[in-house]
Amino acid sequence: MIRLKTKLALFNLLSKLVFTALFLIFLPFIIERINLRQVDNDLIRKREQTIGLIEKIGIEPFISSDTSDAFGSYNILKEEFISLERTDMTEDINHIEVSNRIIEDEEITYRVLNYTFTVDGQKYLLETGKSLATIQNARKNITRIILVFLVFIILITLFTDLQYNRILLNPLKKITDKLKEISSPAKFDMTPVSTNTSDFASLDNALRDLMAEIDEAFQKEKEITVNISHELMTPISVLRSKLENILLQKETDPETANKIEDSLKTLQRLQSLVNSLLLIARIESHQYLREDNFQVQEMLEEIIGELFPVAEDKEVNITTDPVNDLMLKEANRSLVFSMFYNVINNAVKNTGPGGTITLTCKNEHGKFKVIIADTGRGMDEAQMSSLFSRFTAKREYDENGTGIGLAIAKSIADFHKIEISVTSSPGKGTTFSFIFPETS
Repeated sequence: MIRLKTKLALFNLLSKLVFTALFLIFLPFIIERINLRQVDNDLIRKREQTIGLIEKIGIEPFISSDTSDAFGSYNILKEEFISLERTDMTEDINHIEVSNRIIEDEEITYRVLNYTFTVDGQKYLLETGKSLATIQNARKNITRIILVFLVFIILITLFTDLQYNRILLNPLKKITDKLKEISSPAKFDMTPVSTNTSDFASLDNALRDLMAEIDEAFQKEKEITVNISHELMTPISVLRSKLENILLQKETDPETANKIEDSLKTLQRLQSLVNSLLLIARIESHQYLREDNFQVQEMLEEIIGELFPVAEDKEVNITTDPVNDLMLKEANRSLVFSMFYNVINNAVKNTGPGGTITLTCKNEHGKFKVIIADTGRGMDEAQMSSLFSRFTAKREYDENGTGIGLAIAKSIADFHKIEISVTSSPGKGTTFSFIFPETS
């Protein structure tokens, strides 16, 4: 993905390159016209200087009756020449042409200004010329200078565009930074972003209003969850107590006793569900302290010890591969224990006889990672999409589950800023990766 300021700078650069390409297409014609006009102006200027000199000192120093009928002068490199000669032509001429001249047995092509004038009844032809090789060299030099200047301008404008876009989009960066730093709407920085761009100001205002509304909705949801959970606990306890008392009565017939036992199991699941909802609400409202320091590998061994009898009954093998260990600091041990317990317990439930669950602890790219991999049933894409959703992740073959265990694990992970990555394939198993922050 390309950042917005880079896209803007690239667009400005591409637009400049397009206009530069069009300019370069017409550049030879433009330089040719400018160069020829400059040469023609130089030829006219030299013609006027020569005419002015003749008017001042006369024609005799150049052509007299006792000398030749022509006068010629050229510089040492034969780049320019001036010639003056008597002529018998009747018409006046004043034009520029390209013609060849032989100077010291060398034929050179010149751009020549021809001009006739009359002195004391005698007509003279004045020619001033400049070699085409000199004109072409001048054109190349001009082209080279223009190209270097264009490249310099493009680089300078690219740099200035990047800097300007950086300054222009700085408020947007501040807004996105505020969004990245929050873990809940309540922690969103409500300080208005300083900007003179109305679009960014509107975006910031809209986000602050949205965060306030979301936070209010979350608070109401938490209050409802906590209130309902507390209200449910009392009748659940009363019903459980009454059913247990009925079950203890001697006159209860076996059929009624079985029904009461089923009801007690249902109440047990309901009580577990209510406790889970309360747990999530308390985690999300940060009611738990994070002040424990403990070894992750030691905790995993403890969980394995608790689940070993269940795994043994199902003929599931649990192995550990402790490549590295981590002393987790400033965490809540009971919550992290519940997080791993829920995932490992699910792995045991969903792995058939002869299956394997592997726990690996290792450092990877500077971060500590715990990997829990099983060879169980696995999940399809539909199950993966709702894996951490409350109540929707319960599987058909898990009769005693509440469908909220992984939601609790996700809440605990978010509370400790632990990233969870999951890969799974039906019939091949599931792998959970817990990636701890670098500051752990």
